[in-house]
Parts: sequence; C-alpha cells; structure tokens
Amino acid sequence: MSSQIAVKVRFYSPPEDLRRYFTTFYHTTIDLPEGATVKDALQPEWANLRVFSGGTPTAWVEGGPVLTGSRMVVTGPSSKAINFEIPATRMWGIGLLPLGWARYMPREAALCANSLTCGYEHPDCAPFRVLADKVFQGEPCEEAELARIIAFFRSFPPAKGLETDRILRIHNAIVDPAIGNVRELVDKVGMGQRTIERTCSRAFGFSPKVLLRRQRFMRSLTQYMLDPSLKWIGAIDSQYHDQAQFVRDFHEFMGTNPREYAARPHPILNRFMQERMRMHGAAVQTMDRPEGTSPSSVDAPANAA
Repeated sequence: MSSQIAVKVRFYSPPEDLRRYFTTFYHTTIDLPEGATVKDALQPEWANLRVFSGGTPTAWVEGGPVLTGSRMVVTGPSSKAINFEIPATRMWGIGLLPLGWARYMPREAALCANSLTCGYEHPDCAPFRVLADKVFQGEPCEEAELARIIAFFRSFPPAKGLETDRILRIHNAIVDPAIGNVRELVDKVGMGQRTIERTCSRAFGFSPKVLLRRQRFMRSLTQYMLDPSLKWIGAIDSQYHDQAQFVRDFHEFMGTNPREYAARPHPILNRFMQERMRMHGAAVQTMDRPEGTSPSSVDAPANAA
C-alpha cells in the first residue's frame, strides 16, 4: 500500500503581521486508491485548525474519544499522540502558536489540551466556520485559498487584554534547549512562578513543568525522525539523565515505547517533517520560535502574503 500513497505538502510562513500568532499555513493533498485509507499519528504539538475537502479523518487522542466525519477539526495543544485514519483528501492546516491561541480563542488553552473538536459543533469555533465554508470555493487554487486564509485572520476583531510580552518571554524560554527546569525558566523570564503558571494555562495549555518535559522529548524524537542512523541513544537530548527517563517520557507522550514506534510506518508524518524542515527550518511546531519562524526558515512566496 505504501507505494500507492502520494502525499504532497507545502508549508507557508505567515506574513509579517501574522507571524507571531501562527506556526505555518500548510496545504496537503493525499492521493490513495478508491476506498483506501492511510493511518498515522501526530506527535505532541501546538493547537491546529484543519479544514478538509474530500475525505475526512477518523481521529482520536491516545486514550480519548473518536472524532469522525468533521470537515473542520480543531485540536487543542497536545502532550499525547493524535492517531488518525484518512482517505484521499485535500486539506489546509493552520498552526496556532501560544500567542495565537490567546489572540483568537476565547477559552483557556488548558481547558482544551489534548482535545479534538468538530469546528461546526463547538460554540468557541463558530467564528472559523466562515473560513471553513469558503476556503475551498471555486476551482482548486492554492494561492487563492491561502489569500483567503490570510484575509480572514487579518479581519478578525482586535483582542482585549492580550499579554503579548509575557507570552512571548515564556515561549522564548521554553524553546531554549539550555532551560531544563522550572527554576531556570523563572530566572530566564523574570516573572513570579504563579504568574508564569497562570499565563501557561491561558495560552500554552500545560504547566511549565510539562511544557519543558514535552520540549525535551520533542527535541529527542525530532532528532531521531530526521536521522534514524543516530539510533535512539544518539538522539536523546542532553537534558535527560539516562535512557530510562527518556523511555518513561516516550510512554507518557506517545503511548508506546521507542522500539515499537520506530517499527511503525509513518507515511504522512515523515513527509511532513522532511518538507517542513526543508521549507521552514524546523521539522515540528514545538521547535518554532515565539515569532513563528525559525532563523533558517524559508518565507512564503511574495504573492502569498
């Protein structure tokens, strides 16, 4: 079946005025034989809005309820694998950075962590239904569809009480590989721990401790996925005390162990990570910097902005 799967994905960096709110906008086409589906699992990531034209996914967070038949799937920040099975389809994905969540979503991120929601059913997602209904209008045209996404978010009403500086400072500390514990994060950010915890609950979805553990884990997993020749021992982040600690985190974040995970096919995820690294300079969302773009990223074409 793997030889019959064709996955095309293109990542676009948001224009400058939206860059601090979004990871990327990304367009995907999955071609499969009629009636066939493909399975894979997303790694822990920031929140996403995904709109489908054609087939829709069957998806579930590890250990959670199954979502089926939704043309607009909204996921909160995750610390667990998101499993999915999907037929042939075309999709636009919109990755929300923590500041983007605080800017566009009314509910605390912690209340939506590790959740999958049909955007046509949850009241918090009502503003996005206009975008979901019109993004695929007319003949398929990536540039026109991207322009609709950008125009939609530019027209969004201004947010009130957005703690921009606070969120960006915390995010900057979280993605710093030298920061290994909450005490170091507090020192780096220069805020009280309770203030940091409150801001993390609103915009990031998890406690500072969980966010740092997730970051350490994702640095390790990303290293391995991009270069399996390292083997797990060569990919483990320096913040880990030993391999046993990494294996415990693997079970918690992915619901399996490293060996079992490596043995599974990842036909969608491998393609996404390779192309995202090539075009954006970071293979996964959790490696994106607070301003939304890695220093080595490649910007979207001028006509996309």
